[in-house]
Amino acid sequence: MDAIVMAGGPGNRLGKGEKPLIDLSGKSMISYVLDVLHQSEEVDKIFVATSPHTPKTEKYLRNMRIKVIKTKGIGYVSDLIEATEILGLRTPFLVVMSDLPLLSAKLIDEIIDVYWKINKPALSVYVPISVCKDVGIRPSTVLNVDGELIVPAGVNILDGGLIKEEQGEHRLVLKYQELAVNVNTIDDLRICKQLLHL
Repeated sequence: MDAIVMAGGPGNRLGKGEKPLIDLSGKSMISYVLDVLHQSEEVDKIFVATSPHTPKTEKYLRNMRIKVIKTKGIGYVSDLIEATEILGLRTPFLVVMSDLPLLSAKLIDEIIDVYWKINKPALSVYVPISVCKDVGIRPSTVLNVDGELIVPAGVNILDGGLIKEEQGEHRLVLKYQELAVNVNTIDDLRICKQLLHL
């Protein structure tokens, strides 16, 4: 399965320049995500979607010989649709945010394995809010699904052939701290650095 890493957001909440390039223990945040995707047994080609908000990230990735897709930077959904159409993806593909540096290849493979067993075109990964609270993360988006409070993790699988349509999704709720740490604020960054050194 091919993968698109979304790295075109303005990252205003963090206020530290381009978020994908933030240094975490001597390594850029996006490098953690790319390394995990390279290590995955289920991921084939890897692409990164950038935008006018992230020109340094684009240059950094091109120097690493990573395939970059330049989008207009209008917003997450429109940039994702644009990247999918530029690549001509017509089959299921993985979407990962560039601000999830604690992901593991094993976790990515587990998510993809689940997708192949479901009978829906899309899969979205969530974590229970309790996991976020356990690590000290305050999520900006919380959903109440059948009485359970869950938080989007920033990992999805979509069918490229249906990219402009609303796709029926399977909600995969996983109790992993690695999925709870989506770096959007200074506090998130501090917690992420602590967990990296455990």
